[in-house]
Amino acid sequence: MKDMGKRGLMTRIIHAGQHTDPGTGAVSTPIYQSSTFAFRDADHGAACFRGEPGYKYTRLGNPTTAALEDNIANLEGGCGALAAASGMAAVNMVYLTFLGQGTHIVATDAVYGPSRMILENEYPRFGVASTFVDSSDPQNVAKAMRPDTKLVYLETPANPTLKLTDLEACAAIAHKGGALVVVDNTFASPYLQNPLQQGADIVLHSMTKFINGHTDVVAGIVIAKEPAVLERLRKVHYNFGGTMDPHQAWLVLRGVKTLGLRMERAQANAMKLAAFLEKHPKVAWVRYPGLESHPQYELGKRQMRGGGAVLSFGVKGGLEAGKVVINNVEVPALAVSLGGIESLIEHPASMTHAGVPLAERQAAGISDDLVRVAVGCETYEDIEADLKRVLEMV
Repeated sequence: MKDMGKRGLMTRIIHAGQHTDPGTGAVSTPIYQSSTFAFRDADHGAACFRGEPGYKYTRLGNPTTAALEDNIANLEGGCGALAAASGMAAVNMVYLTFLGQGTHIVATDAVYGPSRMILENEYPRFGVASTFVDSSDPQNVAKAMRPDTKLVYLETPANPTLKLTDLEACAAIAHKGGALVVVDNTFASPYLQNPLQQGADIVLHSMTKFINGHTDVVAGIVIAKEPAVLERLRKVHYNFGGTMDPHQAWLVLRGVKTLGLRMERAQANAMKLAAFLEKHPKVAWVRYPGLESHPQYELGKRQMRGGGAVLSFGVKGGLEAGKVVINNVEVPALAVSLGGIESLIEHPASMTHAGVPLAERQAAGISDDLVRVAVGCETYEDIEADLKRVLEMV
């Protein structure tokens, strides 16, 4: 395997975790589409099951999947990673590992809808309590901490409000209370933000989004800072079976190679679009970390390497006006998800966060007029002209 050492980020994106196939010389990591692996002899098989290097069964590790795990662990600065079948498989890997009877979690209120809904609707059956707070103010996290708090689960930028959370401040609060800090870094990607360097213990991604970047595969990953945490996660992950298929891993490996190129283009488009919308008379407000008008603009400059490629805005006229916009755009697809090479537009209150009760949704800042745009890599002028056209229809 190539030693990436202190090489630049773009070099590590392309090469970390990769190796030339020893049998054929193939430059692209092969798809090891095998459920099981033969041992040299009985002693070798026993050694593999004792934990010595070697592959046994794809649910317990696969060379293609391992290449992807090594790549993302390198980009996030972790000791290792575990690839999962979906983003929610990654989320539940963390929940199942550290939450149980009589435990408590503090989480960002405007977190990804299913990440919140499963804590509210399913985990209480197992004796898990949860408190959701506006983590953009670290004091809210401090006030919510309890003696039984095991996890502080943060999402920054938050979905879909684009609020930011001070990772270093919240990590200090969580660690003082004996809790681990988990950060969903999907919106920023490892290209723009590395939470493990800012106090987090665990980082997770829906690799469906920016890391893969082509809207053609569902995948998740969890990265740990310390080996003991990684091994605890590994035991739960392998036994619950939410592991990744090798072909799925190969698709994400193919996608991640262009992460830097895609993020630079999409982020540049998002910055221009946010500035355009902020000045438009039909737009009530815009929330984008790259705008100086963002309430936490200075925090964004400190802990991120750019504003990202997702923005939210409100159309004057509320929900009905917003529906006119999303029903008539031609360049962005009316679809949930984000991070693909194409632009997407959606209405979180009625789509991704519809399962969150109205009062809680509004308290988290997910208003009925909020429209979320995941900006892609199209010609910017086409995106702007399309939004300008539909806003004139309102």
